[in-house]
Amino acid sequence: MEIVKNEGPITGEQIAERLSLTRATLRPDLAILTMAGFLDARPRVGYFYTGKDSNQLIKEEVSRKIVKDYKAPPIIIKESSSVYDAICTLFLEDVGTLFVVNGKGHLAGVVSRKDLLRAALGKQNLEDMPVSIIMTRMPNIIICTPEDSLLDAAKKLIDYQIDSLPVVRPAKDAGKNAYEVVGRVTKTTITRGFVELGNEINV
Repeated sequence: MEIVKNEGPITGEQIAERLSLTRATLRPDLAILTMAGFLDARPRVGYFYTGKDSNQLIKEEVSRKIVKDYKAPPIIIKESSSVYDAICTLFLEDVGTLFVVNGKGHLAGVVSRKDLLRAALGKQNLEDMPVSIIMTRMPNIIICTPEDSLLDAAKKLIDYQIDSLPVVRPAKDAGKNAYEVVGRVTKTTITRGFVELGNEINV
């Protein structure tokens, strides 16, 4: 790297000559440095130093992790569903958050485990209480899109102290805040993405 940094662009043969090695011996090392992003290579020009340190390269790798590649299927209930039905769905699906849609199938609200627990502590009849009464409504819902990075999604989970984000896309032929739910991102999703990144870096 020091040779390329000081003398680049420089060919593989020239690097090998300075190190008193054969080009074949040096080829795997150059390939690793190029794949890692420390060096770049151009045909008939040679290798040159990219100027990026390990922190920059890790940040670039993190930014390449996109929500659409990691999102889980959304767990959805209708706005007219009862709180009792929502509690049953939550436990049957083993999730911490439900996404509520209106009659057109657009995101209308979010119901968390805490919302349902709070409702269950009261003396109301949960089978008669619609989930729309206790849900957080649009446009007060934190969302993400399939094209967002996992890092941006993770920041939202932390900044807003929530457990799950609906992954949405704009609903066709609808208003500004009309979204179709296409997935979900949770803390588990984020963890899986960054464990995978760690394994890639270790390799």
